Amino acid sequence: MTALQVYSEVGRLRRVLVHEPGPEIDRMVPDMMEELLFDDILFGEKAREEHRLLRNVLEHLGVEVLEMFDLLVEALSVDGARDWLLGSVASSVASPVRSRLEEAPPEDLAKIFVGGLLRRDDLDLLAGTDLFEILPTPNWCFQRDPQVVVGDGVIFSSMATATRSREALLTRTIFRFHPDYSEAPVILDPLAADGDHPAFWGMHRPRFEGGDIMMLSESLIAVGYSERTSRSGIRQLVSALRRREQGPRHLLVAALPHKRAYMHLDTVMTQIDRGRCLVFPQVILPGYDDTASVYEFDLHADEPRPVAKGDLLTALRARGLDLEAIACGGGDVIAQQREQWTDGANALAVAPGVLLLYDRNVHTADALSAQGFEVVQAEALLDGMVPVDLDAPRPTCILLPSTELSRARGGPHCLTHALRRDRLG
Repeated sequence: MTALQVYSEVGRLRRVLVHEPGPEIDRMVPDMMEELLFDDILFGEKAREEHRLLRNVLEHLGVEVLEMFDLLVEALSVDGARDWLLGSVASSVASPVRSRLEEAPPEDLAKIFVGGLLRRDDLDLLAGTDLFEILPTPNWCFQRDPQVVVGDGVIFSSMATATRSREALLTRTIFRFHPDYSEAPVILDPLAADGDHPAFWGMHRPRFEGGDIMMLSESLIAVGYSERTSRSGIRQLVSALRRREQGPRHLLVAALPHKRAYMHLDTVMTQIDRGRCLVFPQVILPGYDDTASVYEFDLHADEPRPVAKGDLLTALRARGLDLEAIACGGGDVIAQQREQWTDGANALAVAPGVLLLYDRNVHTADALSAQGFEVVQAEALLDGMVPVDLDAPRPTCILLPSTELSRARGGPHCLTHALRRDRLG
């Protein structure tokens, strides 16, 4: 059995990556928020409580849940992993700090790279990012972004900001050295040097993140052109996927408005069933000022070029994926905008028609109920009050507590990355 298998967004989920937010979010102070891409300071204990409930729900449903931090520790225990990781960050780490890193046991080294390393002196005189020799990585709880599983291979992301670049580096360490994943095919590593370009392209380097990339069917992949994913990044993806054996035939690009609210494609659209999706109407549906224009690349063409295809759902329908749109926030335009901001369009399908959603998106839950979904609280599921059988799924929306996690601007889809899904018949 191959380690990776993702050919859709809704096939029954078998194995998934997560990372519980740890000390890295507890160490944030207000003037670090902008640089670390957070909109608020989180209450760590409550955020961890909510995240553990997410994990418990997944495990209750029979999904194998892998903690990324544990994989990192195991990878760093492999010969050569420490030297490779430290070599990758050599230019940004002072010599005294590097000596400490070289001597640290694998678990301590992982804690430093995820939770950060405080300066030893003069903390009372410093503020913000100056407090750290090595910055924490609070965004690593959003496992959707640093890598993308396409079919049986992996694409390593080229993160839009330097703040998040270490997340992709830690992911590369795991897939390079962890015994369970070191043999997984690498479709694209944008930080690896080749004959045409150096490993780092400076300000003009291609950028793309996992939240902008969706494997919608065996022949179809969608990519958001957004604040976080650039045109050159999309071109690099097209080049890597072109004529790939058993890879997708068509790549659709949705040109999103470059606004903080729409940071990734999965913040305005996620598929939740074979024929249904959650959408933020003002970006995904036609007729709005912010409607995303869509372009298609034929990955089997000699020279793939973008062809205009209208709006996203129309373009998907033309390629055999006919999705009925359910509006996040329901029919109320104010509720739509409020609940898009709190991840109402960012759901995780664990099987066709069975999805996880934040409980604060009440109008979205009502819209799903009106479409025949049974809406249940996560606690009721775990208490055995509501049976859910993923072998014979019925439309079900499982609501997760979201007081703290939603303030970090990422929903259940952002918090997880599928490694294995059943193929759809």
